[in-house]
Amino acid sequence: MTERPRLAGFSHRGVLKYGLVRDDGIVDLSTRYGERWPSFREVIEDSALARLAEEAAILPADYALAEITYEIPIPAPEKIICVGVNFPDRNAEYKDGQDAPPNPSLFVRFPRSFTGHDRPLIRPPESHQLDYEGEIVIIIGKGGRRIAQTDALGHIAALSLCNEGTIRDWVRHAKFNVTQGKNFDASGSIGPWLVPYAEESQLADIKLETRVNGEVRQSDRTSRMIFSFAKIINYISTFTTLVPGDVIVCGTPTGAGARFDPPVWLKPGDVVEVEAEGIGLLRNTIADEV
Repeated sequence: MTERPRLAGFSHRGVLKYGLVRDDGIVDLSTRYGERWPSFREVIEDSALARLAEEAAILPADYALAEITYEIPIPAPEKIICVGVNFPDRNAEYKDGQDAPPNPSLFVRFPRSFTGHDRPLIRPPESHQLDYEGEIVIIIGKGGRRIAQTDALGHIAALSLCNEGTIRDWVRHAKFNVTQGKNFDASGSIGPWLVPYAEESQLADIKLETRVNGEVRQSDRTSRMIFSFAKIINYISTFTTLVPGDVIVCGTPTGAGARFDPPVWLKPGDVVEVEAEGIGLLRNTIADEV
């Protein structure tokens, strides 16, 4: 698979920036283009992500990677929508005798519930049931309402990864919703970067894997998803207008810690890695909230 540009949100000495990640460091694009495009959200609105990456390829690196802190790639998306139960074995885990559902299960998360690559996921004092969920992320480039499945992939601007960290007992605090357990501050992560989307092969059948302390816990392929990326975009855009920069988190394979007997929760010092072919590797440690 062709190596594609890696565009990251980051901070340097406390200042939020964005740039092109290379092996020799990171090119600070926000200094060069920030007046026109304050963040990647505005770059995406102008359909300029791939062009920006191409222009930046010949520029010198401004910082060593060790000098920067990764942030979530889209700093203030209008929407972060997450898909639940989107792999066949995940559906079977619920043991309710039901076949695959006719439509995706959805919930929303807030930007503050995510942190960046190489930063700790935070275990809150209210619960130690912090769990991992490795997922593919699509970033909407061209907005729209009631987008046809045949057109849907053309509305994607970029791909990323997510550890959709969950406080398991808090998703059962109420009768119908999971919002509480999905939105503790910095309990999940998105990153490490955006990969511009160009063709269906980037998504059609790629391996998605989650490892905890080097042990493979989740492993599956996107070709086995119950709801395809096109179906997800079509379905969500039926009830809400998608806009550039919207983030859609597309579901996790079987193997989360909650499904072990007894359950295995993340603890301080653990290292969780989410990796997908052609996108990258998202890594986070675990720490208790101070």
